[in-house]
Amino acid sequence: MSASSPALRTDGPSRSAVFGWLLAAWVYLLAVLHRTSLGVAGLLAQQRFGITPAQLSVFIFLQLGVYAAMQIPTGVLVDRYGPRRLLVVAALVMGVAQLLFATVPSYPAALLARVLLGAGDALTFVSVLRFAATHFSARRYPLLVALTGMTGTAGNVLATLPLALLLHDAGWTTGFGIAAVLSLVAGLAVWALLPDATPRPQSVRDLGELRTGVENVWARVRVAWALPGTRLGFWVHFACMSTGTAFGVLWGGPYLVKAAGFSPAGAGAVLMCGVLLAAVFGPLFGWLIGHRPALRVPLALTICLLTIAGWTALVLAYSDVPPRGLVVALFVFMALGGPASMAAFALARDYNHSRTLGMASGVVNVGGFVATVIIALGIGWALDIQGATNPHTLRWAVLVAIGVQAFGAVRTAVWFLRLRAHNLGKQDQGEPVPVPVVRRRWDLPR
Repeated sequence: MSASSPALRTDGPSRSAVFGWLLAAWVYLLAVLHRTSLGVAGLLAQQRFGITPAQLSVFIFLQLGVYAAMQIPTGVLVDRYGPRRLLVVAALVMGVAQLLFATVPSYPAALLARVLLGAGDALTFVSVLRFAATHFSARRYPLLVALTGMTGTAGNVLATLPLALLLHDAGWTTGFGIAAVLSLVAGLAVWALLPDATPRPQSVRDLGELRTGVENVWARVRVAWALPGTRLGFWVHFACMSTGTAFGVLWGGPYLVKAAGFSPAGAGAVLMCGVLLAAVFGPLFGWLIGHRPALRVPLALTICLLTIAGWTALVLAYSDVPPRGLVVALFVFMALGGPASMAAFALARDYNHSRTLGMASGVVNVGGFVATVIIALGIGWALDIQGATNPHTLRWAVLVAIGVQAFGAVRTAVWFLRLRAHNLGKQDQGEPVPVPVVRRRWDLPR
């Protein structure tokens, strides 16, 4: 094991580890605040920049597209440079990007700001997980993942009703400017206070070494992707968090205002209720995943299928203006997909070596954000094709989200069965597996 890849901790955490995780999680909280800020500001952005729904969705396409594209490089970087260095860069880049977004008057410049924001955001979550994996035991790790997700939901809470009120009272520039300053301060705090023993890596001396390093990276990516546990984690993340995140970062506010008839403040309150429920259930799911790992994929699939069923009923069984009570219930329940998707990272930790855990977590993290980008863009295109944003067009545009999440659920079920068959084969040969499996009638043959 290399010096830059410390062994995973098996005993209790130290105070410095807890303090370090709190610092790292603070950066992630701000990343989610930045990421989801357009959930309540989407209509304001359309007015400020004079853009169509499809052009609005390009913000999320670029922001989350860059985020997803950078997950594997982020995993490689955090394995090489350690979480402290990456979190400092992340916080500073996000602060500059949000400051740019707060002040620029033109749509192209605002797109550039969201690209930078996605790049900074991409460095945060995997870095926090890497810090937790090397400072906390395997049994505590799922809970730390859930608590990290809960800090993200706190950022999401700030991006709902509080941000909506701040933008209404203080204006666009001041509201987003305050968010930018918070990130800059967080970057300085992490640089000064976060404990991290990762040594400085050797510098690359020539192009030959660089080429060899890139080839080694892709070889490790292929190895990680070939593992059934990594592949299942990817699809769990893809299926669970896609619809909830797409509505949380962009289309939730427009749907609640235009289709369900809520005021902007009311829409922010509905989104906040979902985030608060996710914050409550996140640690519970983390505890359950840590103590009953056999239930993690069935739990994720159940929440995913119920979300699909709820949206399908809302689209097909009701008129263009759905009942508000059902809309609120669905939006609140849909938010549970975020905590449930954390099971994906427990799968990555179980089936990957510590030296490549950051990269494997990055591979898994790509799944949900690829799905989110597809849904966000698809809804924007569906609205543009129909020529308006109103209750009728929003009703049918939601079919994009249903289709993407249903596809992810099918792939999750397929790889769940394949992983069980893989583990059953190992058990039959007397080899240990991370989670023992009891053969069922519906299991695939060896």
